[in-house]
Amino acid sequence: MNNLVIDLTHGGVKIAISLAKKGKNVLAYDLYNTLKPIDGKMLAIYNIEIIKLEDLAGFRGDMNVICPIHMPLTFDEIKSHNPDLNYTFQTHHEAVGEILSGWGDDIIKIEVSGVKGKTTSVFMLKEILIDENPLILSSLGALLYEDRKEIILKKDISITPANIKETVDLAYKIANPVCKISEGVVESENLRKYNSAIFESSLGVTGIGDVGLLLNISEDYPIAGGKSSASKAKEQIFNCGCVCIQKEAFDRYYSKIKHEKVNTFSLTDESSNLYLTHVEYSLDRTHADIEYKEVKTVNGNIISGNLSLEAFAPGPHHISNLLGVVLTCISLEIDSDKIIKGIENYKGIPGRTNRKIIENSTIIEEINPGLNTQAIKESINMIDDLNDYYISIGGDYGITCEEIDEEKLADFLNTLNHEILLTGELGSSIASKLNIDCKYYDNYPGIYDLAVKNNKNLIFIYRSDYRKLQQR
Repeated sequence: MNNLVIDLTHGGVKIAISLAKKGKNVLAYDLYNTLKPIDGKMLAIYNIEIIKLEDLAGFRGDMNVICPIHMPLTFDEIKSHNPDLNYTFQTHHEAVGEILSGWGDDIIKIEVSGVKGKTTSVFMLKEILIDENPLILSSLGALLYEDRKEIILKKDISITPANIKETVDLAYKIANPVCKISEGVVESENLRKYNSAIFESSLGVTGIGDVGLLLNISEDYPIAGGKSSASKAKEQIFNCGCVCIQKEAFDRYYSKIKHEKVNTFSLTDESSNLYLTHVEYSLDRTHADIEYKEVKTVNGNIISGNLSLEAFAPGPHHISNLLGVVLTCISLEIDSDKIIKGIENYKGIPGRTNRKIIENSTIIEEINPGLNTQAIKESINMIDDLNDYYISIGGDYGITCEEIDEEKLADFLNTLNHEILLTGELGSSIASKLNIDCKYYDNYPGIYDLAVKNNKNLIFIYRSDYRKLQQR
C-alpha cells in the first residue's frame, strides 16, 4: 500500500518520516509549497517521493491518504485525479495515534482539546500529576517535569498532532544519552523519566489518551475552507478510551455518538456526572463545592462523591475548565487529596489568565491567541466593580483558525459605558465602531504605566501568542 501524506507545513514531514521508519511506502504532497530544503533532504534520505496530486494518475492499487483535519481539499477532489485507486483516508491525528500505538501503555496519558481553556487545563493537570513527572506538549512548549523541576524540551513548537511524536522523541533523547547494552539488547528501564503525559491539541486528538478531555465548543468556527467545523474536528475525542466532556457540548453536538465511557461536567446541569453545588468567586481564590456521580473510570469502576476546593479561577469560564480537569482526574481514580492540593497550587500561567501586583495596582491578564467575543465578555464580567479598573482590549490577527466578530464585540463594549483602552491590530480595527470613550496606544506597556501612575487596577485582554508578546 502507498501512503500519501498531504500538507508538509503542519507536521507532515514528521509523520511521513515516522511512517517510513516503520517500513511503509510513503509519498508526500506539499500542499502549501512551504517545504524547507533541509526537510526535503530528510524526506529524500528515507526515500519519500514528493508528488503532485495529478501524479496519482500513474499509481495503481491501494492509496491511504493522510491529511490534516483542516485540509481545504475534499476527498472527492483528491479521488478525481485517479478514481480507480482503492482509497482510504486518515487524519494526521489518526496517523500519529497509529504511529504511537503501544507507546506508554504503563503511564497516565491525557489528551486535551476544546475551543477555549486548553493550555490552562493542561497546567492544572500538571500540578495534580507533578509527582508523576509529566511530559507535556502545550501551546507554551514541549516540557518535561522531573522532581518538580521544569525541563524545556522545545519552546517554539505548535500543537499539531505530529508534535506529540516530536515531544516523545525529544524526551527520549534527553532521558539517558548513554544506553547500557547487554547481549545486544538495550536495557531501557531507565530511559524514560516520566510516568504521565499531557498533550494539548487544537482540532481533535490522536486517541492515545487514557482520557480525552473536551472542554467546550464555545464557538463552532468553520475550518477547511468552510467545508468542516471545530465541532466535527473535535469529535476525534471519542477515539480515547475514556471521554470527559462539557455536558452542553455533548448534548448539542455528540449525543448520538456511542461510547462506553463518557463522563460529562457542567456548571449548572445536575444531570451531568459532575457539577457545581456552590461557588464563591474571587480574583484571588475561588471556593467551589463539587458533586460527582456514576463517573466511569479507566479501570472499569463507577464512583460517586463530592469534594470542596480553593482555586485561582476568577470567572465561570475558569471554573468550567477546572471542572473538566477534576472530572478527568476522578476518571483516572486519582486520590482526591492530590486533586485538591494540585488545584490549590495552580497560580495561573503567563500567557493565559494571570494575576499580578505592580505597586498599588492589581493587573489581571487575559492573553490568548484564541480570544473571541464570548471570552472577552466573560473576562470583563468577572470584575465586580469596573470603576476600579481600566479595561484594555487589543491583539493580533492571523494567529488561529478562529477570527473575531468585531461588530459583535463592539456592540458588547458599547453597553459598558466605560472608557476602553485600545492597542494592537484588533484595537485599531474596532476603534471606529465604538460609541464610548476610547484611547489608542501604539505600545501596550504604556497602558500598564498609566494604571500604575494613577493607582488604578487593569484588566488587560490581548489576543496574541504570549511568546510573540514577550518579544515586543
